Amino acid sequence: MDRKIDGFDIALLNLLQDDNLATAEALARAVPLSPSALARRVRSLRESGLIAADMAILAGALTADRLRAVVQVQVHEHAEEKGIAALRARLAASSEVQLLLNIAGPMDLLVLVVTRTMREFNAFADRHFAADPSVRRYETSFVKAEIKNRPAVRLDAADIPR
Repeated sequence: MDRKIDGFDIALLNLLQDDNLATAEALARAVPLSPSALARRVRSLRESGLIAADMAILAGALTADRLRAVVQVQVHEHAEEKGIAALRARLAASSEVQLLLNIAGPMDLLVLVVTRTMREFNAFADRHFAADPSVRRYETSFVKAEIKNRPAVRLDAADIPR
C-alpha cells in the first residue's frame, strides 16, 4: 500500500462501502472536511487502488429466480500447481462465478456459482469441475434464501499504518 491512510480516509471508506454514490456534500455531513477536500481524497483512494471497484448490488426482485450454488472443491494432492492455477484462472474468468476463495481445511476452494437453471449449473460443473484432472472431488450446496449480501469490511483506527 503506497498511500498512507488516516482517520478521515477510514471514515470515508466506511461511508463509501454503504453508498459509493454519496456526493462530496453528503460525505461532508459525516466527515469534518470540505466537500472539495473529500472529493480529492475519494479520487486519491480510487487512483491508489484502495477502492478496488465501484459496483451495484442488484435487488432481489431481479435476481431471486437465479440458482445459487456454493461449491467446495478439493484438488488432488499431487496435482501440478500449474493445473490448479489454470483451474483458478478459468473459474475467476467465468461470469457465473461470483466468489472464489482459497480456503484451509479438507477442501481447497470455495466457489459461489450463479446460473439461471439446474441444467446450466450442471453444464458448468461438468465443464469446470468434473472434466478437470486437478479436481479430486467437489461438493455442492444450493442456496435456499439470501439473508445478507453486503461485502463490506468495516475499518477502524487499528487499520491506520503506524
